[in-house]
Amino acid sequence: MGERQRVGGAQGATLFEVMVALALLAGAVVALANLFTVASRSNSLSRSGTTAAQLAGQKMEQLHGLAWGYRDDGTELTDATSNVCVSPEAGAGGTGLGVSPPGTLFSSVPGFVDYVDHDGGWVGTGSSPPPAAAYVRRWSIDPLPASPGDTLVFRVAVFRRGTEAGGRGVLGGRFDVALLTSVKTRRAP
Repeated sequence: MGERQRVGGAQGATLFEVMVALALLAGAVVALANLFTVASRSNSLSRSGTTAAQLAGQKMEQLHGLAWGYRDDGTELTDATSNVCVSPEAGAGGTGLGVSPPGTLFSSVPGFVDYVDHDGGWVGTGSSPPPAAAYVRRWSIDPLPASPGDTLVFRVAVFRRGTEAGGRGVLGGRFDVALLTSVKTRRAP
């Protein structure tokens, strides 16, 4: 008497059981869709962070490649004219290893910024990015306070164009931003 009789005596699922199973399946599909969305966004941010790190490394190598040492006669040798805002090689008419003005990592100061496209190709320089720019690359050059005549501190920040909005700046803790710091010291001949 306590058993339920199924229509026509068939051994199958009741309408209630089917509805519960469909609700569980729908919940699983929604959870998987959210998982794919989160994974896709994380993958994109990771790719952007890797590209930013590579672009920062390239600029750091370019800065380290500029002359900063002593001539054979013992006088200081400083490249103060190379333009590291152009690509692929440093051209003339730039600031070279001249000390940067304050705030060059936080705003696009001509002479200390360039722009790169999605493929890592240089697309320009100046106070505002050209339309093809996907990344902003800024750098600063400062003397080391303990040894200002012999040691320079280089900082390079790279981030996706548009991510500096909202007051967070390039150092806002995002993991799709690259910030490298290095030093270069004069060596006696």
